[in-house]
Amino acid sequence: MEEFSLSTQDVSSDIKYKSSKNEFITIIESDNKNIDDNFIPHDTLSTISRKEKKPPIYRRIIDSFKPPEDGSFHTGNLKKSLKSRHLIMIAIGGSIGTGLFIGSGQALATGGPLAVIIGWAVAGSQIVGTIHGLGEITVRFPVVGAFASYTTRFLDPSISFVVSTIYVLQWFFVLPLEIIASAITVQYWNDSIDPVVFVAIFYCVIVSINLFGARGFGEAEFIFSTVKIITICGFIILCIVLIAGGGPDHEYIGAKYWHNPGSLAHGFKGVLSVLVVASYSLGGTEMTCLASGETDPKELPSAIKQVFWRILFFFLVSLTLVGFLVPYTNPNLLGGSSVDNSPFVIAIKIHNIKVLPSIVNAVILVSILSVGNSCIFASSRTLCSMAHQHLIPWWFGYIDRAGRPLTGIIINSLFGLLAFLVKSSSVTEVFDWLMAIAGLATCIVWLSINICHVRFRLAMKAQNRTLDELEFVSAVGIWGSVYSGIVNALILVAQFYIALWPIGGWTDSGTRAKKFFQNYLCALILIVLFIGHKIYYRVTTGHWWEYIALKDIDLDTDRKNVDIEIIKQEIHEKKMYLASKPWYVRQFHVWC
Repeated sequence: MEEFSLSTQDVSSDIKYKSSKNEFITIIESDNKNIDDNFIPHDTLSTISRKEKKPPIYRRIIDSFKPPEDGSFHTGNLKKSLKSRHLIMIAIGGSIGTGLFIGSGQALATGGPLAVIIGWAVAGSQIVGTIHGLGEITVRFPVVGAFASYTTRFLDPSISFVVSTIYVLQWFFVLPLEIIASAITVQYWNDSIDPVVFVAIFYCVIVSINLFGARGFGEAEFIFSTVKIITICGFIILCIVLIAGGGPDHEYIGAKYWHNPGSLAHGFKGVLSVLVVASYSLGGTEMTCLASGETDPKELPSAIKQVFWRILFFFLVSLTLVGFLVPYTNPNLLGGSSVDNSPFVIAIKIHNIKVLPSIVNAVILVSILSVGNSCIFASSRTLCSMAHQHLIPWWFGYIDRAGRPLTGIIINSLFGLLAFLVKSSSVTEVFDWLMAIAGLATCIVWLSINICHVRFRLAMKAQNRTLDELEFVSAVGIWGSVYSGIVNALILVAQFYIALWPIGGWTDSGTRAKKFFQNYLCALILIVLFIGHKIYYRVTTGHWWEYIALKDIDLDTDRKNVDIEIIKQEIHEKKMYLASKPWYVRQFHVWC
């Protein structure tokens, strides 16, 4: 190759290359002399030309499903494409779905307005401790799957296998249910079209969103959550106006329904029933940390802090106001699980407001699609984490060139095809039993998170590590996780009690056995999975347990920043800066 050199005295500006039809033109602005355009050898130009030319879009799409070009197999191949705005909206609107809009109707009917407040306040207080504890560990170890990985690290592989499997199964069965619910919701406006048509449409929409990767999920959730938040804010304002007598009939509502029919429907048993419903309505809150492998960990703390305000404002305030507008004796509350049974829709209908019921119904449809979207995201990331921990076969952890955990997406999408059973006469019975398999998943996952955080803190103390090296510290500390763990355990006990002695009693022993197993079949599945994995673990490793002593727990692997002294210095400087600010600024930083 011919050599050449340019003097800085001869050339006073940069050399720019422009490509047109694979021909390169060299433009050189010179103060003193021009240089020959052909000074770059022809073979070099050909190489640059081949690199610059992009393949057709269909070829790029096909190639995106192939393994990474370097042939690597690790979770680092996931794209960190989720931004702060995505995480905040996922945190705020992630669990605002059918549990709030529809499930709260049954809770109001069985417990009354006071029980609704108590139930969601207790369940909400424990989720604050749970998500802050999980966030503290996640910011330190930002790995894909979050709690699926932490249970292995801090507890035992068999416990991790059981908890993760039940969590994945929950999302597998929720996806077709949500697609069917969305198709039925559309019948609010038009019941002449076959619901299978809408099942096909919504199925394609949800799967397509997740095939766009984490960025597609994040953008979709940003839009869905924005719609839900705006609607709830508007609904809260409307409720205040109606309670004060500003509705079309100008009737002052006040606390009328708290006196007649009353504030409690079925006493203590009603409160327990609401507590169970409330805890499951908050499911999905952990999604913020589940995405830690696909975002910058520094974005997580602000999103985690939003959980407190979301529970306080969107759940407690809105449901308190609904309790003032809808008597718990309203027959529509127990009519089923359609949008007509939503206390939000009922509150608007009984006060003779036109058009708005259709708007709320549209928002409920958006919420259902949002939950369906989350199903594939959550299950695919958890499966990916399990595979990379060697809890399940390696191919479950396949991540393609576009950074998608493709195997998990495909498997959950296949389960979504169950939605086409929408016209089957036994579809309700089938899904009741399918959901029974993973019925306790939410509380069990949260309880495992609480125990992991407690062991994490105890391990730090045993190894003489201080909180000064944590980039995010739980606002409620280790005792917040202890409290949340106790509440989650009590919720499991409450569900057992309600399953055996439900409100209204039993009509016959056959119905009693059926309902009990639908409520607690998950516990039996858990025991079978645990024993099965323990036997497998014994055969493959030669011992039963991998319980690690506190002083031996690994507190450094998977950390993004390994220089503890630099982290301590940054945290110290941040604390000094906040110490110089007024008290309200410091409190704002703690909770926002």
